[in-house]
Amino acid sequence: MRLLTYLVATTADGFIATPDGAFDVFLQQGDHLAHLAETYPETLPAPFREAHGISAPDRHFDTVLMGRKTWAVGGAFGLTSPYPHLRQYVMSRSLTSAPASDVELVRGDPVEAVRRLKAETGLGIWLCGGGELASVLGEEIDELILKVNPVVVGAGIPLFRGGARPRALRLVSHQVFESGVCILRYRVQRAE
Repeated sequence: MRLLTYLVATTADGFIATPDGAFDVFLQQGDHLAHLAETYPETLPAPFREAHGISAPDRHFDTVLMGRKTWAVGGAFGLTSPYPHLRQYVMSRSLTSAPASDVELVRGDPVEAVRRLKAETGLGIWLCGGGELASVLGEEIDELILKVNPVVVGAGIPLFRGGARPRALRLVSHQVFESGVCILRYRVQRAE
């Protein structure tokens, strides 16, 4: 069975975006970016990959899930298919059609859709965001990879918007970079 991994940038105080949905508080330069490009090249959007000559094969994921608001960040700039090298799904009840020919719109139950995807063969499934979708899919998340940025914003969109049921995590790996970014990889502990 494939794993669902919530891999996301966060502030030190647990926000994935500012109150208005902006991401500009996250470090756009630093030694952590080379690590991300090497370790998780598939998580970089196509324009970034092209601008930096990144053509590495997908290593961890072949599928990406986005909530409507997460997708809309790129969509506002005409980036309707941010990850064409992956199977892309936008989960939304408000959109009426797929935002691009290679992006599938899921209007039904996201949990049911994720369970179907997990039953398929292939690489892992990357939950790109956002906080509301993470809350809905909370019970299906198998791994949590946080790119903790050295900034505090005090308010914004939390990792799990709408709450999350308490669950234990086991730290699998961690890296600390000169930039101050820490990448923490957790495995969700399930009751047997």
